[in-house]
Amino acid sequence: MSIFELQAEVGLTKQQGGIKATKELIELCHIDKSKYVLDVGCGVGKTPYYIAKRYGCRVVGVDIRQSMIDRSNERATREGVEDRVEFRVVDAQNLPFEHDLFDVVIGESITAFLEDKQRGVSEYVRVTKPGGYVGLNESTWIKIPPPTELVELLASDLSGKAEILTSDGWTGLLEGSGLRDIVVRTYKTKGLSESINLIRRYGLRDLLRIWDRSLSLYIRSPGYRRFAKEAGSMPKNLLEYLGYGVFVGRK
Repeated sequence: MSIFELQAEVGLTKQQGGIKATKELIELCHIDKSKYVLDVGCGVGKTPYYIAKRYGCRVVGVDIRQSMIDRSNERATREGVEDRVEFRVVDAQNLPFEHDLFDVVIGESITAFLEDKQRGVSEYVRVTKPGGYVGLNESTWIKIPPPTELVELLASDLSGKAEILTSDGWTGLLEGSGLRDIVVRTYKTKGLSESINLIRRYGLRDLLRIWDRSLSLYIRSPGYRRFAKEAGSMPKNLLEYLGYGVFVGRK
């Protein structure tokens, strides 16, 4: 099982900054009840649910894995927002939506995994209305250059496909897609803060459900046990170099 399949199995997807970063992204993209929002790489559907529940607007969540979409639909039904959210299996680099459709397009910890990042961001922009916003929350090298061993370790740990960029790298993707009025905010990551943000993002009820699924998977899956062991043995200097950034531009 890949890391993404494991995440879908337990019902947990996360990005650095947690709910704090999501709220900042929502604020900078000016999301309110009137907006039509696309969440690219929605994972298990936590952000679309939060936006639909909190702001009452319509949200479409897309992910390339059916298992993630299944979890997202379960969440929407469980939380009573299925009339405001829609989930579809979609490739972020080839969005099946017409031009100028959404008021806001966001992506959290997704663009780093795209083979062609510029194509992906250009697709985000294509389906955004003129005057609308595109916002990213992505892991970011905040101290450069990062040691080669850290770059290779994270790429390997994240299924060998992730490429984490610097702040300038992420900003360049937005500029290269024609966005303007770009806002850039980068942050260091702290272990305790990440744990608190994870709790705030999911809440006690969801975390208990996730813990139960994780324990079951740990017992029956050697692959998950290896993943858990590796996740608990990250280099001590990782957070010296790795943080996250919120990047927003207007079309």
